[in-house]
Amino acid sequence: MPRLSIVVPAYNEAARLPVTLPQLVAFCERSGDAEVLIVDDGSRDTTADLVAEYAKRHPFLRLVRNPGNRGKGYSVRHGIQEATGDWMLSTDADLSSPIEEVSKLQAAAEKAQAAVAIGSRALDRSLVGVHQAPLREWGGRLFNLVMRVATGLPFKDTQCGFKLFRRDAARAIFPRQKLDGFGFDVEDLVIARVQGFKVVEVPVVWNNVEGTKVGALSSARAFSDLAVVRWNQVLGRYR
Repeated sequence: MPRLSIVVPAYNEAARLPVTLPQLVAFCERSGDAEVLIVDDGSRDTTADLVAEYAKRHPFLRLVRNPGNRGKGYSVRHGIQEATGDWMLSTDADLSSPIEEVSKLQAAAEKAQAAVAIGSRALDRSLVGVHQAPLREWGGRLFNLVMRVATGLPFKDTQCGFKLFRRDAARAIFPRQKLDGFGFDVEDLVIARVQGFKVVEVPVVWNNVEGTKVGALSSARAFSDLAVVRWNQVLGRYR
């Protein structure tokens, strides 16, 4: 059983993966005890073919296919359910946080005896090398404010796509996840709290990479997802 599973949701990422896959492969070869699962979310480009070719040469890399385009939340949940590691990292296909930053999450989780460690752009903004457009950054801050009020979570950045889960926590959290869209990050952290798992927030290096899949409609739905999460909390659906 590998110590670390790296789950990467991918939708139409044929342009980015030739850059990031070699980085993931090199990391796994150095560590000697990691696997990579690329979850193809019904891509319409050559994402799946590209990953399949890499998988032929690197047995620690696997292609996982969704039944069509289901969303980022579905993709992360699917990949985590297929993963076999003692610790499971979800990270974006653009590697906006370098894969080596996982060591910070692991160290922080072990020091705090936490079951979940989440990367944060807000705890130390000096680690953000390339910023998002100002409108998106301020939109993110507004979302975080509304999120805190709606859920009671204390975190300053729930939307950084760099999160580490201990195996037992992942097996308890993801089967209870209801959302398939971008609001799933908040939902998973709410579930972690309901289930009694300690979560630690960790500042990480982060650089914006152009070509985001998050449009205005997705951003608006993330806000409405907060109401869904709060309602599920009230109804006790995460217990």
